[in-house]
Parts: sequence; structure tokens; C-alpha cells
Amino acid sequence: MIRILVADDEHLIRDAIARLLDLEDDFEVVGQAAAGDEALAVAHRLRPDLALLDLQMPEPDGIEVTRRLATELPDCRCIIVTSHGRPGYLKSALAAGVRGFLPKTASSHTLTQVVRKVASGGRHVDPELAAETISAGDSPLSPREADVLALARDGAPVDEIAQRVSLSRGTVRNYLAAAVAQLGTANRHEAARIAAEKGWI
Repeated sequence: MIRILVADDEHLIRDAIARLLDLEDDFEVVGQAAAGDEALAVAHRLRPDLALLDLQMPEPDGIEVTRRLATELPDCRCIIVTSHGRPGYLKSALAAGVRGFLPKTASSHTLTQVVRKVASGGRHVDPELAAETISAGDSPLSPREADVLALARDGAPVDEIAQRVSLSRGTVRNYLAAAVAQLGTANRHEAARIAAEKGWI
């Protein structure tokens, strides 16, 4: 029996996935969570064989939950199921120790196959996203440039960004200018859009 934790902040999707998995004779959904901190607490309490995690749920996100479980509960394998399948997210998830990564557009048959494959020690990455990730290459942004650009994406002015990252206004402008130059865009808003599409921020 494969014991599974399902974590997703969208209740309808979480319930649907849990019910779908419970239809399989060799699966048992032992716990559910609506946020990353809850997923970690439930995982520590129930020790599931596998955690099925949403990528973008309330803090910490699915990638950070994976990273922590890989250290704290190494016998619990993680699969990320997401509607945000972007190259940067896939690379971050794999680096964190995720064993499976597939879009929420996957069929129920694919999902159950991937769960069995990962539970038995295998790996699975959506083939289309894998190809896209290879062609996209690595992010040209430094961690600090990515942090500043992510705040700019939300429309925050330079003064607010500087305050939030504890840097001077001039330094923030330099990071934004560097990010714009690295991505070959006309302005920071376009740079933020492209970086977000690739999952770099």
C-alpha cells in the first residue's frame, strides 16, 4: 500500500486528487494539507511514503517543502503537480530533490502511473516541459537580481523595493538595470514578465 499526502491550497482540486487516488486499490490518502507549513506538520506526524505537492501554495511553497522533506523525512518521496510548469521551477524542484513533476493538465491515468513509478524509486518529468527546460537554459540573473526583479514585477516602486531588501535606492536601480540588460528587454516590467514566464522569479 502506497501511503500518500496531498497538499494543495485549492480545496476543490485537493479533494478531487485525493478521491481519484483513493479509487486505486494500492493507494491510501492518509493526509491532506492546504499550505506548506501544514504539509510539513502532517508529513512529520503521519510519515507518508509520498507527498503530492502543489507548487504555489501558501508558505512555504512546494519546492521548499520538498527541500525540507528530503532532509527531514528522506523516505517520503515528493511529486509536484502544478499549473505553473515553467523551466525555472522545474530546475529548482529537481535541485530540491523532487522525484516527479507534472502539470495539472495530466490525465488521471498519467497521475496514477507517476505515483507508482516514483513510489517504487523512479522519476518522472513531463516530457514537453523537460524539452522546454533544456532549450531555455539557465537563468542569467544573480539571486539578488532575481529578488529585486520579483518585487518589481508586483509593481513596487524603487523606494519600497529598497526598503524591503535592505539596499539603497541606487543599488536597487543598478540591479534592475543589470536584469534588464541580461534579459535584453526595454524596461524592468518586460524583464519581470519574461523572467516570470521562464520561472526564474
